[in-house]
Amino acid sequence: MLIDTHAHIDSNNYENILEVINNAKTDNVLKIINCALDVFTCEKVLEISRKYKNIVYPSLGFHPGNLDDLLEDDLKTLEKYIKNNKIIAIGEIGLDYYYGKNNREKQITFFKKQLQLAHKYNLPVIVHSRESTLDTLNTLKEYNVKGVIHCFNGSLETAKEYIKMGFYLGIGGLITFKNSKLKEVIKYIPLEYLLLETDCPYMTPEPYRKFKNEPKYIKVVAEYIAELKSVSVEEVEKITTNNAFKIFDF
Repeated sequence: MLIDTHAHIDSNNYENILEVINNAKTDNVLKIINCALDVFTCEKVLEISRKYKNIVYPSLGFHPGNLDDLLEDDLKTLEKYIKNNKIIAIGEIGLDYYYGKNNREKQITFFKKQLQLAHKYNLPVIVHSRESTLDTLNTLKEYNVKGVIHCFNGSLETAKEYIKMGFYLGIGGLITFKNSKLKEVIKYIPLEYLLLETDCPYMTPEPYRKFKNEPKYIKVVAEYIAELKSVSVEEVEKITTNNAFKIFDF
């Protein structure tokens, strides 16, 4: 069994969600973690998980790129969702300075408040970190939480630092890209610290870049990692799936 530990499956991204799920099941992807991005997608994520129970699992949180209109009251709404529903993680949360640091303080504030919720409810976190490694590391060190660094694309030193803190590294289609430096890092990271993810509908792996990404392409990522590390696909599948069960309460 393969697990897609990071997806964005909702009606805005796909015309037929059932078809996407069936495609995944055909390629032995039997569990999908569906991540919210803002207060509006939280209910969508919960609705889909209720409809496709035991296949799609909800993770709720506010993406750092969606903070412009976010209010303190939205955090109360998020906590209400967490208290009243069985969710698998807090995420996608984190920091993103790719377009600048104009709202850096607001990003850090909301990141910290969501980490506090994760600690309070004993939930793992799914962390987005883009062009913000130092602030992400320093912020995470303030909280006793565990989880996954989504779409990891840092140095070997950064990878080791996250692992030392108890985090797994989420690896998706990026590793298959021609100019990606990630492959040179992952060669030296044991499978025991990796999780597979798609970030669908984005980041489709090679050679399928012209298509919208789906959980079914997790198999392509697993095959690529197996070749990179000179192990069988079955070993990648077994270890990464075991890792997912260690961190997430399916």
